[in-house]
Amino acid sequence: MTRTKQGIDISRNIRIIEWLKSELLDGVANLFRALLKNNEGLIGDSLVNIVISCYFLGRRLGIGFRQLDNRIEDRLQFLMGTDHQLERWYGEVSGLLHHFNDEK
Repeated sequence: MTRTKQGIDISRNIRIIEWLKSELLDGVANLFRALLKNNEGLIGDSLVNIVISCYFLGRRLGIGFRQLDNRIEDRLQFLMGTDHQLERWYGEVSGLLHHFNDEK
């Protein structure tokens, strides 16, 4: 790859990362607006956009989709051993962990 081509690719990657960061922030802002409106459809769409943006941003930063999934599972396993409040009250940590395990 030529030096010029490398420079273009690096520049493009930086721009994409910055764009994804703004998409993530926009998703959070949209989520807050959806919560104010108490609109389940908009809340769901906002959460989906946040998750997708996180996956794309991770990929641009060198963390592949499967690697991110594995890190999420590792974190959930860790949280299971910490008496996490959401697990204690609602069983959500184990529920999400089961969801990840069922997908395999």
